[in-house]
Amino acid sequence: MSGKSREQVWDEFRDLVNMAPKEIEDFLDTEESKSVGDTGGNGESTGHKSGRRIVEIKRTKKDDLTDDQWDHMAKVVGYIKRHKAQGGPDNDVAHSDWRYSLMNWGHDPLK
Repeated sequence: MSGKSREQVWDEFRDLVNMAPKEIEDFLDTEESKSVGDTGGNGESTGHKSGRRIVEIKRTKKDDLTDDQWDHMAKVVGYIKRHKAQGGPDNDVAHSDWRYSLMNWGHDPLK
């Protein structure tokens, strides 16, 4: 992991991933969710795949998380922080690709 303790990753993940598992699942089913992100040519975008993993992580007890899940949590924290730092559009944030990308990663900037 990124040199952060698991406690730090846990706290930041819980803070930044502000959507409930059900909200994320519902969003992943939308055209908006599927319309953003880099697919790398395999059909499903990185963010979409990440969203499914985030749902799984949020439904897993902290003590039961695997090393792989901890690594993914650190990656999610990094992605959300970078993406938020870029700032969203000046208008219509609600319907922006910027927001949809963040929501694939479990963060709704309008919450």
